[in-house]
Amino acid sequence: MKKNLSFPILLSLILFGCQSRFYTENDFSSVLKIDSHIHINSDDGVFEEQAAADNFLLITLGVDHGDSANIRKQFNHAVLSAQKHPGKIFFGPTFLFDTAGWGTEEWSKKIISQLDQDISAGAITVKVWKNIGMTVRDRAGKFIMIDDPGLDPVFDFIKSRNILVTGHLGEPRNCWLPLNEMTVSSDSSYFARNPQYHMFLHPEYPSYEDQINARDNLLKKHPDLTFIGCHLGSLEWNVDSLALRLDRYPNMAVDISARTCHLQYQSAKDRNRVRDFCIKYQDRLLYGTDVGYSGSSNPEDFKKRTHDEWTDDWKYFATDSELTSDKFRGTFAGLKLPKSVMNKIYSENAIKWYMLTI
Repeated sequence: MKKNLSFPILLSLILFGCQSRFYTENDFSSVLKIDSHIHINSDDGVFEEQAAADNFLLITLGVDHGDSANIRKQFNHAVLSAQKHPGKIFFGPTFLFDTAGWGTEEWSKKIISQLDQDISAGAITVKVWKNIGMTVRDRAGKFIMIDDPGLDPVFDFIKSRNILVTGHLGEPRNCWLPLNEMTVSSDSSYFARNPQYHMFLHPEYPSYEDQINARDNLLKKHPDLTFIGCHLGSLEWNVDSLALRLDRYPNMAVDISARTCHLQYQSAKDRNRVRDFCIKYQDRLLYGTDVGYSGSSNPEDFKKRTHDEWTDDWKYFATDSELTSDKFRGTFAGLKLPKSVMNKIYSENAIKWYMLTI
């Protein structure tokens, strides 16, 4: 007859079992991870080298700054990187929103023709950017919003190719506040450098609510459109508000890129609310940073900064350490999410939603 386990052995087994449910800071490099929102604009391989060193796959996304040559340059960098690193680098192009011919069938045909070529080259998504809703206007001077019927043929085409749309639509709610009232310094510094996008200075432009409502209306019109909302879907300021959208739109997920600090800011006030949100919506959150790279005279510095950002984020999501941020004052505790949740946020969700083959 077997003897019962002694109390010390039983206790150690229980503690080991509890610990094994969670990653530690030291597990960072051993776990496969995906940064689902970055921008590679160089062929020197520096970004890819750091990703490999830190066990990351990358999804590089295009941005429509209104320059067709720049958009094609971004695309060419992305394709070359994906070809050099198959199964490691993936890409999502954008399209030039040229308002010439806007509202005509010829306009949508031109966009669709270009996207057809880009998707055939291996694109996993199509990116739409905040210029839709914040910059582009029709001939009457009215802002063109993302739910405009003129874009419906483009979205219908993307759906027909069985890929999803990734959208950076609107901006953080801070964008509509004075600089000194913004909650995190990454926003105040960005909008100080880019006053053209600081909507507090442009009250005649569409409001924050206008941006969110237009995005929501797009998803109502296209319930079968799979959509990834960049930057926590521009609902970074409140996990409860984001939860309402995730409940309402089952084909919507969000990436966390450049908005981890907003989760941390909320954690400082109510850690459990943020942690409960991440666990409840663990299938709808994709890790990302929005790090961009266009070549560097000091590549080792870029590598270090990127590595530091990745490891700092890992500590926040994986551990319950007491942490600080350079984005706002105060301390907060890490979320210490279970391994199963970490695996989804850091890789499994990107593989599922973007249908990646790795």
